[in-house]
Amino acid sequence: MPSLPKTLTAAMADTVEQVEAAIEVLLPRSNLMEARLFDAMRYGCLGGGKRLRPFLVMESARMFGVNPACALRTAAAVEFIHCYSLVHDDLPAMDDSELRRGRKTVHLEFDEATAILAGDGLLTQAFEILADHETHEDPQVRCKLVAALAKAAGPRGMVGGQMLDLIAETTPLDIGAITRLQRLKTGEMIAFSAVAGAILGRAGAPQHHALQAYAHDLGLAFQIADDLLDVEGSQDEVGKPVGRDDVAGKATFVSILGTERARDQARRLAGQAAQHLEIFGDRADMLRQVAHYVVERRT
Repeated sequence: MPSLPKTLTAAMADTVEQVEAAIEVLLPRSNLMEARLFDAMRYGCLGGGKRLRPFLVMESARMFGVNPACALRTAAAVEFIHCYSLVHDDLPAMDDSELRRGRKTVHLEFDEATAILAGDGLLTQAFEILADHETHEDPQVRCKLVAALAKAAGPRGMVGGQMLDLIAETTPLDIGAITRLQRLKTGEMIAFSAVAGAILGRAGAPQHHALQAYAHDLGLAFQIADDLLDVEGSQDEVGKPVGRDDVAGKATFVSILGTERARDQARRLAGQAAQHLEIFGDRADMLRQVAHYVVERRT
């Protein structure tokens, strides 16, 4: 297995570069009459983002000696799903956002109908990538990847969480309901990303469960940090409008716990996430660093 990069920053930057290159190959420009659709799909997933989920895929795969090319295809598929969710979240019927990753949202750069289709295209192409022989030679592994990602992204995962998020705009939620909302909306996709390496590497149940426990705590820590950024960050830092939850009167971890308690809780969750990785020893150092990064980040 390749040695660990010297710093988390360098490792994440390397993943960004690799994922961008992979997306360019998997989603080339088109000369067909429907080229506008492909342009919108590319616009929605190229040229921005921390690529946290692909990084989790790549790092978890590295721990099990997975072929980097297979891991990269899986990482790109995860990013397609994530970007589709952002394109749809930004639509007027959802968050009605004008800015994403520091530039105009897809429905404003193109149009609303094209944005819907672009999201649909990214979603479905992700499963085409995972089902392809190039992603893994074992069809059972490919089936497990497809099934796990479908569950994480679907009504019992990210889509269900988004529905709860819409309900939260008109219905007060307590801390338990908010925790469940965020576990579905954000946590399940992060969990899949961390576990994908174990699936690709055909790892045993203990390793699989350790990564899943790590990712669930990581996902909640990530969301609390997002809530803090929405209160304390600026649009220039975050790359999208801030303060919308407060204006909408929507309950969040910060609105219920307060800023300091929310920050303390995020740090505790990051610490718990790191503890779940003890089974892997030094091989999981980068994943441990990610747990603390998601809490302290400013973007």
